Amino acid sequence: METYIVDSFTQEPFKGNPAGVCFPRQELGVASMLKMAQEFGLSETAFVWETDTDGLYAIRYFSPKQEIPLCGHATLAAAKVLFTKTPQKEIHFLTHEQVNLGITCRGEDITMAFPVYDTVAATAPALLLAALGLPTVVNSAFSPKNKILLLEIADEQLLAALQPDFNALLRSYTGINGVLVTTASQGAYDYHYRYFWPWAGTNEDPVTGGVQTFLAKYWATRLHKRVMQAFQASRRTGYMQVELLADTVLLTSQACIVFEGQLVADAE
Repeated sequence: METYIVDSFTQEPFKGNPAGVCFPRQELGVASMLKMAQEFGLSETAFVWETDTDGLYAIRYFSPKQEIPLCGHATLAAAKVLFTKTPQKEIHFLTHEQVNLGITCRGEDITMAFPVYDTVAATAPALLLAALGLPTVVNSAFSPKNKILLLEIADEQLLAALQPDFNALLRSYTGINGVLVTTASQGAYDYHYRYFWPWAGTNEDPVTGGVQTFLAKYWATRLHKRVMQAFQASRRTGYMQVELLADTVLLTSQACIVFEGQLVADAE
């Protein structure tokens, strides 16, 4: 099985978010894909198959803990490999939930068209804020589709310095996939964010594009902007341009292939 590790949302190797990308010759069971994702040990691994339609690929995503419905950086990683291997300039991925993701390539830039989801008002429990090390928040909201709690804070420096107690974080809330902490920026980017998801994946996702399905609309409304620059303030860092359309958000960034090889073990 062809396998790759690709650093997404960055121009530099060993920054951004590394994703595993696997191209099985035949469909695999969920247990097998989960074992492979655990072996990679990355926040997500994508499994990609050709379909009977030219330019259309089936894709599924797994964290080391479970299947993930939609993943931005693993989609970008898989697209980088396909655009590198073939002369295509446009492809489509069909997710396990039958969401069709249009992907285009222009030079080194790759643009992904993702759906847009709404948020609803929410209250952050005091125990969760304490586990994150946040004394207060500007606003909080919840994405029902993604099961992610969004917390807006007022300080870039505080966001960068957060060192959550992940054991306490897990105990503070149930029924969610993760917590997104974000703040407006006064510099080259419009907003910064970090994503903690020990409930469904790793403690912190280095750079995540999937949250832009609701985060882009959140900031577009607050900043009165349609095109924005987003920065993930994790240790590895990463960036992307987001453009909000009526029911679609366009994510544009770059990726670097850092490893390719053959997976020879049978996970069945």
